[in-house]
Amino acid sequence: MPRPKGSVAHNEATDRRTFLQEFTSLGAAGVAKKYGIAERNVYARRRKLEDMLGVQLTPPAKGGHVQQLDQHPATRQLHIRNGIVLVGSDAHFWPGIHSAAFRAFVQFCQKLNPVAVVMNGDAYDGARVSRWPDGSWSDMGAKPTVLQELEATQAALSEIKKASPKARHLFPLGNHDSRFEMRLIQQVPEYAEVHGTKLKDHIPDWEACWAVLINKDIVIKHRFKSGIHAPHNNTLWAGRTMVTGHLHSLKVMPLSDYNGTRWGIDCGTLADPYGPQFYNYTEVNPLNWRAGFAVLTIKDGELVWPEVVWANSANTVQWRGEVIKV
Repeated sequence: MPRPKGSVAHNEATDRRTFLQEFTSLGAAGVAKKYGIAERNVYARRRKLEDMLGVQLTPPAKGGHVQQLDQHPATRQLHIRNGIVLVGSDAHFWPGIHSAAFRAFVQFCQKLNPVAVVMNGDAYDGARVSRWPDGSWSDMGAKPTVLQELEATQAALSEIKKASPKARHLFPLGNHDSRFEMRLIQQVPEYAEVHGTKLKDHIPDWEACWAVLINKDIVIKHRFKSGIHAPHNNTLWAGRTMVTGHLHSLKVMPLSDYNGTRWGIDCGTLADPYGPQFYNYTEVNPLNWRAGFAVLTIKDGELVWPEVVWANSANTVQWRGEVIKV
């Protein structure tokens, strides 16, 4: 703990307690200002104590909304000192189809031993309960039943969980996932509270939520802003690194300001962009979509530059300069 000039030296235990109290109440900038030292020295002391005591020291929330977000019952918290988080999104699981991105996701679960796996929304498509009609132009436009889709989603999520047995499994719900329950609730609202009417009732091994918060500076949720610049605008408006799906674009966009660098990340899609899930509303248009997923590596409590795995063909993915068969 830094001490003002002329002060009487405290014993180490008192010194630690003082630092813990002041860091959590004043933050790094406040401690640095109080004792006239560099913030980097405060952060170095914080890391040393976290390693020594096995705890995570958090600065005070900057506003009421931030504190409410961190305590919101629809969020899940992850405190990660060192480890990998795999984030896949928009799988739109379809009976009988295992895309290259999905197969790679399962392999990376086995290979990287992640501390957490996040399925970031739209695992379930809900084709029969959408507003888009069946494609009458071809048998390829026929939609699976609700039960067939549900069973395909359950099987795929079970495969992911089996490949990552030590990980925590989290599922921020997407707009397609909501179709499962919304159609039923709209037609027979009296059944809204009956077990089995919600998608999360059928995937009990995954923690359903609206957002996953990591170390107070990373938010993973299905969607926020829209448009081609959504990843940039997401992190700009959130003030934190934000990982989203929904747009299927697979990209990492850094944003740097006086607070440092954070990232807007789009997870892409675990489905084939030209798969049958999308026949009836993309109309075979050129799609600025990419299949793949995100790999978040956290070291000493800090997110290093985020990576993506790109499924560049039906049988291969690209990662760290390698083409990997899946």
